[in-house]
Amino acid sequence: MKSASYVLQVAGLCKSFGDTPVLKDLSLSLEAGAFACVMGPSGSGKSTFLHLIAGLLTPDAGTVTIAGHELSALSDHDATCFRRRHIGLVFQDFNLVQTLTVHENVTLPLLLDGAEPDRKKIDALLEKLGIAARRDALPATLSGGERQRVAIARACAANPDVILADEPTGNLDSPSARSFCGILKQMNEEVGRTILMVSHDPVIAAYASTVHILKDGRFVDTFDTRHDPAFISERYLKTMK
Repeated sequence: MKSASYVLQVAGLCKSFGDTPVLKDLSLSLEAGAFACVMGPSGSGKSTFLHLIAGLLTPDAGTVTIAGHELSALSDHDATCFRRRHIGLVFQDFNLVQTLTVHENVTLPLLLDGAEPDRKKIDALLEKLGIAARRDALPATLSGGERQRVAIARACAANPDVILADEPTGNLDSPSARSFCGILKQMNEEVGRTILMVSHDPVIAAYASTVHILKDGRFVDTFDTRHDPAFISERYLKTMK
């Protein structure tokens, strides 16, 4: 049964590639303002799970409902429009357009959707993320941390219902990774962004409030992080035995 308090609901999600089952009957519900992390070993299906939620892949069975809209009920065109308006995506490899400036990269999804970007709001977002001075710079001139901040700004520009972050710190050094996660946590606490992140790193997972451990295509444990990497690591290792 759907509840208005849940911004994201996943029910009975299954996905196989060829004869290989990757996800087996996964269910997950996140209330508005939640910050959750999915952890699991390489090949456990973490990224596949996130891509199904984003509507970038089609499940073999099950449903994904975001802000009351079931993705499988949407046409390809409507799903693309819905994703631009309701889902913010942050990828490990940034996915920035190299020929566009910081400001142009951030506003691109809005322009593709036919919306007129609010310059004051975009400038305020860039200021909050510490990249306002780089608004006219091209991605090639930015540091890894700056490029990731641009990716966060782009994900937040349309005020989405949920932000999905797929191994977002994989290409960052430790200080940049911590800075990035601190920004995500700030966006969660101060603006109420709902965030679902995928990571194999307990230090990164500790920024979330809840961890869901994925093993062999199923969730095998869910717990409060206590924001304690050592606790997360110990609990994770127990489930991998």
